[in-house]
Amino acid sequence: MNRTCLVTGATSGHGRAVAHGLAAAGADVVLLGRDPEKCRTVQREIAEANDGKAPEILLCDLASLGDVERAAEEYLATGRALDVLVNNAGLVALERQTSVDGHELCRAVNYLAMFALTLRLLPRVRESAPARIVNISSDTYKIGRIDFDDLDLEKRYSVSAAYANSKLAIVHFTLGLARRLAGTGVTVNAVDPGPVASNIGANNPGLLYALAKPMIKHLFPSAARAARTAIQVACAPELTEVTGGYFRSGKQRERLGPAEEQETTAELWRRTALLVGLDYPSA
Repeated sequence: MNRTCLVTGATSGHGRAVAHGLAAAGADVVLLGRDPEKCRTVQREIAEANDGKAPEILLCDLASLGDVERAAEEYLATGRALDVLVNNAGLVALERQTSVDGHELCRAVNYLAMFALTLRLLPRVRESAPARIVNISSDTYKIGRIDFDDLDLEKRYSVSAAYANSKLAIVHFTLGLARRLAGTGVTVNAVDPGPVASNIGANNPGLLYALAKPMIKHLFPSAARAARTAIQVACAPELTEVTGGYFRSGKQRERLGPAEEQETTAELWRRTALLVGLDYPSA
């Protein structure tokens, strides 16, 4: 009750359901999204479902590291606490595209923006401890590969590689940040929501997405059902001290092995910190 929770990608699908669930649990929700009208629509929905208690809106284009910086500064300037940060936003790109900063778009939105936003908001999260950071990943991370010679997939692009690699990077980020925040009262966990009947991929115009959309809607679980695990990890009292975990279907699951954690996680963190101009020291 009355804890401030910021949800990225909160205007559709899984993020929208997470925002609704946290608001229903009594949280003060902040919706981070790119489209003002979509944000206002979800704001109205949540207010109507919660006796007029409307969430705040924080506009941000996560494809721009400059806009991530602006949005984080805007939030910090409010002086509000940040008890729970749910890094949910993500996209799928059928063809290789680049962000305004020149990075492969899936990597830029799904991973680089998450890294930059979290570290920029981290001082407020630490001040709000006990606090939680929930990073939405996917079991597709298991087929991902961190190739330090081709992080932006300039040599060979595929939609599956771009998405899986971004989700694997999120797992590494979760592990690295959890280790750095040990003992601070801030926990960091990753969640796989599983298949979701959502609008992910809607940024890809054309026949392929048009054909896939009805199948996604009818065959995959609803966003509200898929959101249960993220809401649990954000709220459950029994998870107050659990950190560095990977959750799926309401249970903590397997994660990367120790050797890969120590090597790839450290190197990916180092390179990302240099790229975005932000770092948080090792414990």
